[in-house]
Amino acid sequence: MAIFEGMFKNGVESKNSVESKKEITKDDANLSLRKEELDIAKSKIQKGDVEIGKEIIEEHKQVDVPVKREEVVIERRSLHNEASDSPITDEATIKIPLSEEKVNVGKHTVITGEISAHKREIENTEHIDETLKHEEAHITKTGDANIIDNKGDH
Repeated sequence: MAIFEGMFKNGVESKNSVESKKEITKDDANLSLRKEELDIAKSKIQKGDVEIGKEIIEEHKQVDVPVKREEVVIERRSLHNEASDSPITDEATIKIPLSEEKVNVGKHTVITGEISAHKREIENTEHIDETLKHEEAHITKTGDANIIDNKGDH
């Protein structure tokens, strides 16, 4: 209660009361009551990254491909010694071309899928638990002092 000392004494001024005269009169005094309030602010910080890349995976593939080829089939038959009008010569030959299918392997690229990525914001609620202080007036009465306390909603 030192703040009120010397303020209410008739005609006697202490050092503190002289300095306080600027704000209060001889018969009045004010005491500010304060309280703490939460200051809540948010800031954005980098939480991490996501990197999307590709990896080449090799796969061994075996495929059976049917192929065709030609062959000559020689058939002999006996004609039972029939008579012929042509003489025997070296010039009579038959040429038959043969072919076969050859497998040619090539590769080409096709698109098998696509990946897209985007960010989205998700809102959660964080519980804040904090202890706040406030000041209340404490009135001490000495002797037979009369006090009228007008409590307001402050």
